[in-house]
Amino acid sequence: MKQSTLEAKPKVITLPSDQEASGRTLGEEEIALVADAIRSGTLTSTKGKYVKKLEDEFAALYGVKHCHAAASGSAALHCAIAAINPEPGDEIITTSITDMGALTPMVYQGAIPVFADVDPKTYNVTAETIAERISDRTKAIMVTHLFGNPCDMDPIMDLARKHGIKVIEDCAQAFLTEYKGRKVGAIGDIGCFSMQQGKHITTGEGGLVISNDDELARHVYLFVNKAWGYGDPKPDHYFAALNYRLTELQGAVAVAQLAKLEGVVDSRSTRAEELTRQLIGLPGIETPEILPGCTHTYWKYCVNVDPSVIEGGTVALGAFIRERGIACAPRYIQKPAYCCQVFSEQVTFGDSRWPFTLARPEAVDYSDENFQGTLQALAHVLVLPWNEKYESHHVDFIAEAIRDGVEQLAK
Repeated sequence: MKQSTLEAKPKVITLPSDQEASGRTLGEEEIALVADAIRSGTLTSTKGKYVKKLEDEFAALYGVKHCHAAASGSAALHCAIAAINPEPGDEIITTSITDMGALTPMVYQGAIPVFADVDPKTYNVTAETIAERISDRTKAIMVTHLFGNPCDMDPIMDLARKHGIKVIEDCAQAFLTEYKGRKVGAIGDIGCFSMQQGKHITTGEGGLVISNDDELARHVYLFVNKAWGYGDPKPDHYFAALNYRLTELQGAVAVAQLAKLEGVVDSRSTRAEELTRQLIGLPGIETPEILPGCTHTYWKYCVNVDPSVIEGGTVALGAFIRERGIACAPRYIQKPAYCCQVFSEQVTFGDSRWPFTLARPEAVDYSDENFQGTLQALAHVLVLPWNEKYESHHVDFIAEAIRDGVEQLAK
């Protein structure tokens, strides 16, 4: 380990944060529309105008036939899974590095989450890792475009079509991300987005579901609305479903936010490219790996840290730059999703363990040898905070901290 040659204490600056105003685009536009919604006296989306406007504008932006808003990103994914309509014990293949909000809806719908390994450089599932997990009980594949970096969708879609399997795209972190000229979310059968506090656009909580499939979209719409057929000649509650509606207050915020989305993505991407240029060639550091012809929209900026070069790896480098005020996250999540108690001990409904009582043993085999890419990815990834309010001097500050950390820790 090298000793620092710096005599003066390094300068520390406060970075904009997406958890409050400094890192968000919220402003007078949102206030005006929320005030209009309040003055109207109509705050339910069943009667108001803003949620419908959001749905129409988002569908147009993505070039799809249908968009339905939901109460959260997790709710959006729940609606998508419900639309796929799994039988109890059916399997949905997904990634081992994801948020629990993408997984527990599967359990609530009686399906078995089957985890696929990831590419340790992109942190995403691939057609190859998915293919290893397909069985005659596979109902769907859920891909997550982690951090805003797209999965390799062509081979995944080819695999899904070969087996007659639906594809759900989890785009919670991937607004306007493109894969070979197509927006992710509009490639699979259903795309889901999150408007949680830290996402590219925010309403605090909120979600969006898009599809070109009339039947799937109809099921999503019903699931949002307790399966009540608003506008039908003889409406009924057609199946078991929840109230996942977005309010007009959130819809008003989202309409204003949506108008800013392209600028948000451009800012995040521009600053990320600046950081990449400063970090390329740094010993033990690998910058984001992006597929040719694709765009990364940087929910967060991640680097791979090689512990054979950087003593202490991500933990040590993370601790070093946190002393400079950079709130980074070594490992992203502390353990793979399949290690969480709900799966490892099958803690579900009472003591029943259902629906895991219906699972094939191979589907719930969480042995380390099945997830070598996952374990490597989590051991090497260092997640840096990122938002649209970063300017070049913020990027310079982060790059300097990482360079100094590498100088200190390089073996």
